[in-house]
Amino acid sequence: QMWEEAIALGKELAEQYENEMFDYEQLSELLRKQAQFYENIVKVIRPKPDYFAVGYYGQGFPTFIRNKVFIYRGKEYERREDFEARLLTQFPNAEKMKTTSPPGDDIKNSSGQYIQCFTVKPKLDLPSKFHRPVSEQIVSFYRVNEVQRFEYSRPVRKGEKNPDNEFANMWIERTIYVTAYKLPGILRWFEVKSVFMVEISPLENAIETMQLTNDKINNMVQQHLNDPNLPINPLSMLLNGIVDPAVMGGFANYEKAFFTEKYMHEHPEDHDKIEKLKDLIAWQIPFLAEGIRIHGEKVTEALRPFHERMEACFRQLKDKVEKQYGVRAVLSSLDDRRGSRPRSMVRSFTMPSSSRPLSVASVSSISSDSTPSRPGSDGFVLEPLLPKKMHSRSQDKLDKDDLDKDKKEKKKEKRNSKHQEIFDKEFKSTDISLQQSEAVILSETISPLRPQRPKSQVINVISSERRFSVSPSPPSSQVTPPPITPRTKLAFSIQSNLELNGMSSSNIPDVPPPLPLKGSMADYGNLMESQDLISPTTSPPAHQRVSP
Repeated sequence: QMWEEAIALGKELAEQYENEMFDYEQLSELLRKQAQFYENIVKVIRPKPDYFAVGYYGQGFPTFIRNKVFIYRGKEYERREDFEARLLTQFPNAEKMKTTSPPGDDIKNSSGQYIQCFTVKPKLDLPSKFHRPVSEQIVSFYRVNEVQRFEYSRPVRKGEKNPDNEFANMWIERTIYVTAYKLPGILRWFEVKSVFMVEISPLENAIETMQLTNDKINNMVQQHLNDPNLPINPLSMLLNGIVDPAVMGGFANYEKAFFTEKYMHEHPEDHDKIEKLKDLIAWQIPFLAEGIRIHGEKVTEALRPFHERMEACFRQLKDKVEKQYGVRAVLSSLDDRRGSRPRSMVRSFTMPSSSRPLSVASVSSISSDSTPSRPGSDGFVLEPLLPKKMHSRSQDKLDKDDLDKDKKEKKKEKRNSKHQEIFDKEFKSTDISLQQSEAVILSETISPLRPQRPKSQVINVISSERRFSVSPSPPSSQVTPPPITPRTKLAFSIQSNLELNGMSSSNIPDVPPPLPLKGSMADYGNLMESQDLISPTTSPPAHQRVSP
């Protein structure tokens, strides 16, 4: 779960994949892993292992550990008793020391084996990149990882004992251990290379205690803001222990010990430290207020009386502190110390779907629904409205025509002139506007799969305002397309209940006129007006003859 180290190694690999190997598939997979690691850092709560100082004293130990002190990193949720039991199994003849003070020469020079073990606290050493307050979830990793300095504190009383207030003369003797390498490393334990000791005065101890308490409240409040599903019991115990004076006495003991005229007169050099302690006490109020607010939102009905009592104690404490030490800003101080992101950074920039402009692909797809442009689509027959344009397109397909080029040009000119004459005559004499249905009728009349109609029927169909319902003919009347036709077209037939040019279906002759000579592509453009070129073999077979 050391995702921070995995991210550092992943960045080295990403540099190779991106700029050296150009393996973008591996790069994308690696970046997805890094994204998951960053999410784990913020959301997953990792256990904090304990660190233990172990001293091996006596001549009975091997030389590489004899009379030396090592710092061990314990396993997850491993207590000191469990660690000692695990350690003593390796040295069954060793004797466990009862004190934490350094042993004398008599123990070091003895022939036995003596093991001294106690818990040490790692000292936070934040990387330089954290130049501003950040989330506790991010900082918590560096509290127990990448640490090289450890401290152990022992209380020492100096001067006369005060039965009313034990904080007045309680000094702290703090021992600092510096290891050869940072923990954890390739090993879970490293040798201590240097040891030094410092003494902490009672006032300095009070300042440290208040600072730790404020940080603890702030961190727990931030955890509940980030994850509303956290249990409320740890927050209840923490707030009640600080707010209710009957539990631990609160900071009233500091006021009795250090905020008196006698102490200030005897220790004038501690004036700045006293002011700092007062400032920490004042800063505790906004942190407590935020914690109690969250507690009130999450408290159950069974704990409601407990919460109301805690609120009453907090109101009294708040009035007293604000009167003596001043008021501290609530919102700005909490946001700055939490290091939370401003809300403007997490706004959603998703635009409503109705206001989004259509893309080029969307516009083209909409416009292409009514005007198909693919040469092989069925709508290609319905697209042209003018005969000239239609014939020019059909003429492009005559690649395998056996007739010479001059005959084609003559037929094309003759055909276009006749059709243009028909269109000019009809459309100039009538005021009927062209509609899309008429375009369909035109395409039906020029379908190459149907026999050519007489000119009188073509003129009357165009001039009529009736709309014909076009449907595929039954299988018995379908015309088999030539094998060289690139696509299959539907043969269209007019319903029998319609009348053409005043003639009923009974009056129409059964035998249609003979088909003209067809070209290689079976196109309407190959139809000829001259009957001289029609061969006797161009009449359709019996099974292909249909009644209009």
